[in-house]
Amino acid sequence: MKLTTLIIDDDLVSQFATRYCIQQSHGDFNIVTCSSGEEGIQACFSSVEESDKLPDIIFLDLVMDGMNGWEFLENLKNLFKEHELPSVYVLSAFTNTSDRAIAKDHGLIAGYVDKPLSRSYLEKILKKEEKKRTVE
Repeated sequence: MKLTTLIIDDDLVSQFATRYCIQQSHGDFNIVTCSSGEEGIQACFSSVEESDKLPDIIFLDLVMDGMNGWEFLENLKNLFKEHELPSVYVLSAFTNTSDRAIAKDHGLIAGYVDKPLSRSYLEKILKKEEKKRTVE
């Protein structure tokens, strides 16, 4: 089954590294990249329009100009109440240690990753997602 993965990161190098890591895995992915929280919300609307569901996995940077990662999460929760919400993995440099603590306890965040995303961590995510889908 093809998983739709949304990468939301304003750092193009990080965006590329995350995309490359995902492409090198053994999964089957449709990868969408966005450079802002606003673009990420638009991509979610497009996904719902096209397939009546949100992306399966979102890799989200927290620190972005405009709509930051926290605001994106709030909008995701409020705008898509009627849909199954995706697994969100925060992908951040975590220069702010309070962000790490908040991310750990946030209900929408499935995990957090220090940049760059590693293959081993991606494999853990994919196993978790596979298990989640077989249970549903």
